[in-house]
Amino acid sequence: MNIICRFFLHLQKRLVLSVQKPSIPKGTRDFTPEEMVRRNFIFDVIREVFRLFGYQPIETPAMENLSTLLGKYGEEGDKLLFRILNSGNYLEGMLDAGCGMRDMGSNLQEFTRRIAEKGLRYDLTVPFARFVVQHRNDLIFPFKRFQIQPVWRADRPQKGRYREFFQCDVDVIGSNSLLNEVELVQIIDTVFQRLKLPVLIRLNNRKILAGIAEALGAPEKFSDITVAIDKLDKTGTEAVCNELALRGLAPDAIARLQPLLAAGNGVRPGIDAIAALLEASPTGCKGVEELQRLLSLLNGLTIVNPYEFDLTLARGLSYYTGTIIEVKAIGVPIGSLCGGGRYDDLTGIFGMQGVSGVGVSFGADRIYDVMLEGNLFPDTIRSSVKAMFVNFGGQEERHCLKLLSILRQAGITAEIYPDPDKIRKQMEYAHRRQIPCVLLAGKDEMETGTVAIKDMKTGVQTICPSGDLITMLAP
Repeated sequence: MNIICRFFLHLQKRLVLSVQKPSIPKGTRDFTPEEMVRRNFIFDVIREVFRLFGYQPIETPAMENLSTLLGKYGEEGDKLLFRILNSGNYLEGMLDAGCGMRDMGSNLQEFTRRIAEKGLRYDLTVPFARFVVQHRNDLIFPFKRFQIQPVWRADRPQKGRYREFFQCDVDVIGSNSLLNEVELVQIIDTVFQRLKLPVLIRLNNRKILAGIAEALGAPEKFSDITVAIDKLDKTGTEAVCNELALRGLAPDAIARLQPLLAAGNGVRPGIDAIAALLEASPTGCKGVEELQRLLSLLNGLTIVNPYEFDLTLARGLSYYTGTIIEVKAIGVPIGSLCGGGRYDDLTGIFGMQGVSGVGVSFGADRIYDVMLEGNLFPDTIRSSVKAMFVNFGGQEERHCLKLLSILRQAGITAEIYPDPDKIRKQMEYAHRRQIPCVLLAGKDEMETGTVAIKDMKTGVQTICPSGDLITMLAP
């Protein structure tokens, strides 16, 4: 018997030691019901505005073939792709002389390709381009789509930057018209008006940046210049110049670029100064022309949030070719809340040439953080339940269940406390859930055909005929 007891005591200790402390990967988050109510408020506002402007919803898989993703986001973007290990015995045959562990350094790309053929999507734009090509015969062009789904980036987690986060994308593909860019600015303005979140809309054109590279005599350094300039807000002019030197840009070119990094503050003066510099660059002149026309069209509309030309806006993603857009919260030190631009031939890499598109992506997670910090969420969204019936048990419980069904059929969110506990405990539950109304239908109310409605905010209690309950609770 002692041996058996010792065995079970040992087993119990092993089980205690094997209990794992719950955790989630860095850069990811759980969301409580209260947080989800707020997040859904943001998603609902954005989705409603997208539909208002005539865009249609689609969805794509969480994972794509790495061949779809690689090479579309620039060198730094490729480093942030999450790879998914192949299923099965993916290491079989990897230890041969051609791709062994000892000489992995020289075969790293091949090794990675052999063990991981798929990856989590980095954004929604490249999967959208793949979607368009695959479904081209079923789509009506210009095709206007929106998509609200999570994306993943192997970035260093910090405030406002996560490894898993939602994007809310809106794009139109199959049209070169600048009216599409105008509409996207209107969408941005409308969304942030409805969220009551003041923002600054920054505008530039990648052709202008390409023209600057030409004017500096370094067109082959266009990608290096844009990647470095895109970091200007975070690192400053000196750090950007140092990075350009490391990337091989000549000292005289860096010296000529420095004054330009301070230009572009304001709409007309900035553009005029750049236009003079780019007279000898056809690409740069085209970019100036496009941006001037865009600003002219916007100036004729009522755009509530301020917008401006900003030469330092580069958007590091390599597929942008024309207008680029970025949105920042006013007075809040956080990254961009929305961004995007024109991509002339993203579908060409999938075999569908000459199809231009433009779109922007709203970062719902950053929008959430800014709105929470600024206490911008309406009080009306704090509870998803309008009313709760107190549970008295017995016949009263049956009576309340019937009334509950009537309310739900009328579209009023309601529930009943599941147990006939003390009234104080049930009231405390409703208070903690932030349920605005508590309904009491005891024996007296059943006899008189009424319901007592208690306003949990004011504490005022009113008597209502059961037949008028829907009218009293309707928004």
